[in-house]
Amino acid sequence: MDNSKIWKASHFILIVLAVLAFSYRQQAATNITEKPKSSTPKNIILLIGDGMGVNQISAHNYENKNHSYFEWFKHIGFQKTHSSDNLVTDSAASGTAMLSGHKTDNTMVGVLPDSTPVQSFFEEGKERGYKAGFAVTSTVVHATPAVLYGHSVLRGNYDALAEDMANCNFDIMIGGGEKYFSTAKEISKTIRAKLKDKGYFLTRSRPTKKQLSQKDKIVWFTSDNDPLYALDGRKYLPEAGVLAANFLKQKSDKGFLLMIEGSQIDWALHANNTQKFLGEMEDFDKTIVRILDFAMRDKETLVIVTGDHECGGLAVNTGKKFKDLKIGYTARRHTATMIPVFAFGPGAETFTGIYDNTEIYHKMRAVLGWE
Repeated sequence: MDNSKIWKASHFILIVLAVLAFSYRQQAATNITEKPKSSTPKNIILLIGDGMGVNQISAHNYENKNHSYFEWFKHIGFQKTHSSDNLVTDSAASGTAMLSGHKTDNTMVGVLPDSTPVQSFFEEGKERGYKAGFAVTSTVVHATPAVLYGHSVLRGNYDALAEDMANCNFDIMIGGGEKYFSTAKEISKTIRAKLKDKGYFLTRSRPTKKQLSQKDKIVWFTSDNDPLYALDGRKYLPEAGVLAANFLKQKSDKGFLLMIEGSQIDWALHANNTQKFLGEMEDFDKTIVRILDFAMRDKETLVIVTGDHECGGLAVNTGKKFKDLKIGYTARRHTATMIPVFAFGPGAETFTGIYDNTEIYHKMRAVLGWE
């Protein structure tokens, strides 16, 4: 067969695969059903698209021929995101609000404006006997993962947050930033030793099936510093998210709590880099469908998808068509727009309506019966 015929055959196959994938998304969105074992979830998986608002989701849909896995959710609400000292929040204050039920000032992690520490939903879960973990595309000490376990008036105090992480006793933690736990400097060396003393298995590669079965606590460092953008070769989040869910389910009798963050959606928006932003949204969407598939099989897991704030003041402007978007930005910083909240599984109806971001914490406690 000559090269022209090979090219034509390959091109035809790609078209057929694209059509099948498009048809699957359409059919799946209409056929998906929620059939939980009970009205009370055993597990909660919270997915956070950092910097992701309605317009970011719209742009992602239009880039994907007007379809995405966000359409699988039937219960949708909106959260108001302001911090205690600014109408425009940062990730530290927003994350603290969602995970502790308390407003705080920008830059503060797990503390009130007067610096009093507040317990996170995940910390309380560990006290109640739940398994807990997270998987992120930032470093493990970045603002959003840090609000699960950390307490600092300054989100950039990474050494202190690394020490908090070493003390949190979570069961699986996945993300970049191994340098904060390296042997290169004394404080990092001490923190790394503490993790090992507490029984953590530390790895720079995907844990094997044997390791996942035999180890009780795992830290998977995906990079020494910040992980790459998705378009630059980072691929681990969809797999890491479902790996963590399966690991926690395997180790837990009572239930588990898992947070997954598409961290670099925000980073691309700060840079007003449309292609990298769309690449991050595609990666996050792939993670969502893997988690929804887990939840549909498990039937005891509540899945919540939201953002922590909007970034970039993004708009899809006139004059363009699907997959040929004209994106505009009003800022390289965060904005104060409300953020959608999507929920699936037992207790999902609790998350409809418009409410403050602190209510996400109270709603999660309520559906688990922690009141």
